[in-house]
Amino acid sequence: MFQFVTKQQASSILNMSFSTLKKYRLDGTWIEGTHWIKVNSRCIRYNLELIQDWFHNRYDPIAHHRAIDLYHASLPSNQKRNSRKV
Repeated sequence: MFQFVTKQQASSILNMSFSTLKKYRLDGTWIEGTHWIKVNSRCIRYNLELIQDWFHNRYDPIAHHRAIDLYHASLPSNQKRNSRKV
């Protein structure tokens, strides 16, 4: 299950400063809507599992893109709907 966390939680778990989180977010290293989301103008959440995968696979982008694909496939909007004809 993919979990979105606050910058304080991400900073603590990933052992990164707030400015480093912001740098990766703003320079395009992490993708908006995938690695992080903007809830509103003052609230950012980080996808902890994908960012951890990025750390492990940062020099193997093909492997990391598989994790991204799995994340997108897990979203409710990408689930198959049962269409029952009556």
